[in-house]
Amino acid sequence: VQLQASGGGLVQTGGSLGLSCAASGRTFSRFTMGWFRQAPGKEREFVGAISRLGGSTYYSESVKGRFSISRDNAKNTVYLQMNSLKPEDTAVYYCAAKRFDSGGGYYHTGSYEYWGQGTLVTVSS
Repeated sequence: VQLQASGGGLVQTGGSLGLSCAASGRTFSRFTMGWFRQAPGKEREFVGAISRLGGSTYYSESVKGRFSISRDNAKNTVYLQMNSLKPEDTAVYYCAAKRFDSGGGYYHTGSYEYWGQGTLVTVSS
């Protein structure tokens, strides 16, 4: 599956931004979708994930209550809505796909078979 993330940009502290990730090539609904981010000089970290039919969502503690993940399987797209943004949210954000029946935790980068190219989010103070 090919993934294309978009929607990044520059936003002020406290602002909001929405990211999209469009998928093609395979049956989208067979994949758990995850969002990860990587700040300069840091390892890639889990942000959130959504189950293949959208019934379950999972978030890191650092974004819980501020970020929201959703998906539209008819449009082969997963979304990340980011509210109350902080400077520490500045990073390149990646979407990733994991077959729903594959092993590994949804929070682990190594569990995902497919990755998008990343989109930069910069939160100014």
